Amino acid sequence: MIGAAVMSEGSEGEEVFIDDEDIINEIPLDEEDLPDQDDDDEQDENMMDEVEDHSAYAFHGHTDEVFAVACSPVDASLVVSGGKDDRGFLWRIGSAEDVQELPGHNDTVSTVAFSSDGKLVACGSMDGQINVWNTATRTLQGTLEGSESGFEWLKWDLRSHVIIAGSEDFNIWMWDADTDAFVNTFAGHSNTVTCGDFTPDGELICSGSDDATLRIWDRESAHCRHVVGGHGFHTQGLTCLAITWDSQSIVTGSQDSSVHIVSIKSGQVVGALVGHTNSVECIGISPRYNWVATGSIDQTLIIWDLTHQAIRSVCEHDDGVTCLAWIGSSRYVASGCIDGTVRVWDSLSGELARILSGHRDVVQSLAVSADCNSIVSVSSDKSARVFDISMFK
Repeated sequence: MIGAAVMSEGSEGEEVFIDDEDIINEIPLDEEDLPDQDDDDEQDENMMDEVEDHSAYAFHGHTDEVFAVACSPVDASLVVSGGKDDRGFLWRIGSAEDVQELPGHNDTVSTVAFSSDGKLVACGSMDGQINVWNTATRTLQGTLEGSESGFEWLKWDLRSHVIIAGSEDFNIWMWDADTDAFVNTFAGHSNTVTCGDFTPDGELICSGSDDATLRIWDRESAHCRHVVGGHGFHTQGLTCLAITWDSQSIVTGSQDSSVHIVSIKSGQVVGALVGHTNSVECIGISPRYNWVATGSIDQTLIIWDLTHQAIRSVCEHDDGVTCLAWIGSSRYVASGCIDGTVRVWDSLSGELARILSGHRDVVQSLAVSADCNSIVSVSSDKSARVFDISMFK
């Protein structure tokens, strides 16, 4: 400040005082020329502001990372999402008013799903609890308890209101959501059950675990028919699985970058899909073609011909692939990425059809609306975004 004595140190360390008489000249400085300690932050914000937003609608009800999303199979505008803020939300595409919070959890809502008739919706949490809600009345149908450990995933039976869920306690749990009744526990894994599902015919249950095994269970007795593991299978934990529509085969993915095909009837490994070089994060089987898509941290989505167990195309990304969704029975498949984009691919040609941007952090999950006009993505940026995909039906 001009006119004030400024103290500094001389060459010998003695104190030197500078006052008005020592000033030779004053140089005016524009404040804009001065370095700002917030410059780096502002630059980062400006870069974020430059993200082009292709979304038709965005939902901002969550206050922390959003991990899970599902679209109603019968109501094209109804969506459920769950996140790290311990909350689930039921909301409508395009409506800021029609939002229903689904409370009752005290840990991350990690998995959400609608029943096949759309009448019920379930939210599973890392608090070891699943809450089931009636979508018509927006009221709590019941709470499914049993496991005291977190749930990684849940699935509805296609023909009933029976739910299975995989837990960190190494078990699969089953309930009847109509009566809130516990039905069975499927015990045998020696680590977290990371993925699983009913076979489409409803007769069996398949589950994958961090113990690097796949198990095939009889639904009624909870007897384990097959344990698939060891030599010729995955060497690290399973991350994802998908079951073919004819209930004959399971495709499994692992942290070890491998993809395997297993016969449900025999429990034998009948094929390996070799192509990824890092953890396989997601698998989806086409409803129309005998193809499977797999996404990996290695920055690729690979589309495979299951009949010939061969690569059809490799879809290159700028960052890792975290999730995928086939767009109805069309030839298009969408991928969600660590870089915050959703990409739509033509599975026939392997060409990129569209990049959908708007998120500012990792895309964690994708869901396609019942009419296939919209795809909903949820992200670590605390938002859910809806993109128009009607041109890809």
